[in-house]
Amino acid sequence: MSNLLIIIFLMSLFYIAISGRLFVCINLLILQGVLLFGVAFIALNEINIINLLVVLIETLFFKALILPYYIKKMVIKNKIKRQVSPFISGFSSLVVVSVLIILSFILGLYLQSPQLQLIYITAAFSGIMTGLFLIISRKDIIQHIIGYIVLENGIVLLSFSLGKETPMAVNAGILLDILISVLLFGLFMNKIVKTYKDLEIDKLNKLSD
Repeated sequence: MSNLLIIIFLMSLFYIAISGRLFVCINLLILQGVLLFGVAFIALNEINIINLLVVLIETLFFKALILPYYIKKMVIKNKIKRQVSPFISGFSSLVVVSVLIILSFILGLYLQSPQLQLIYITAAFSGIMTGLFLIISRKDIIQHIIGYIVLENGIVLLSFSLGKETPMAVNAGILLDILISVLLFGLFMNKIVKTYKDLEIDKLNKLSD
């Protein structure tokens, strides 16, 4: 069952890379949060109220509810255009993500061990590299935030693959870091919108002391 969820996660990376609608990308973040909850729940070595609560808060509450809601709120409040603004075409993005997933698979073959399943490693590194690609290939800051969250989803998936080797405290620390970063991005965006009425990073070239 976890393999099916991870395959859907990989498919969402393709979709988020080629999607031309900002709200579609945000909805895909919600989907990824739900998928991560399913993977984490299945991967739990011991089901107790504490482990279940931590996984529930980390994935469903923060990743599938809080962060997407906050991003949508920023989009509406700042009247950000709903169209995605990439530096490269959707087809090129599809090719790049395909190559990244293939490279992740090759890396997974190299790192594979009894403790690390190939499909986990492939999906984790695919998420990390796709997140970096979204940050590099998109013009708007809001899309950089989405890429940052996709990257962090890959890191969390990698921690799930390590099982007992990575305690829940590490995931909680990563989640806290991403939450604070998104909040700071939101404050930063508000200042830029007030000054330039636009969130394309090209406008940042005009910033000066």
